[in-house]
Amino acid sequence: MAGVMIFSLAVLLLVILSLRERVCQRYLREKDWGFIGEAKSSQISQALTNLIGVAGGIYLTLVILVAFLELQIPGRISIGEVSLEPLAAISIFISLVQPYFFKAVNAWKRL
Repeated sequence: MAGVMIFSLAVLLLVILSLRERVCQRYLREKDWGFIGEAKSSQISQALTNLIGVAGGIYLTLVILVAFLELQIPGRISIGEVSLEPLAAISIFISLVQPYFFKAVNAWKRL
């Protein structure tokens, strides 16, 4: 039970950090059109939508790749008491790490 709670808290922390980074990146890219009076969604909802969209795209790509290469992967993997679908776990992990990867690439380009 404690393992599930620790795992859940770790995933929640990663999601929060990833969303925070996505909001910061979007804020730097976007102009503020609020003075026009146009209604728009919040930065967090846009970042969450982006996170889910990226994870879904990565998941579909992995499923197609596994089917094309006819790889045999297990249906579920267990980490302690938590059982996960491997491709979904990989896609979520990659989408959580993606904004930090882009941050590192941009920092590398500035050198």
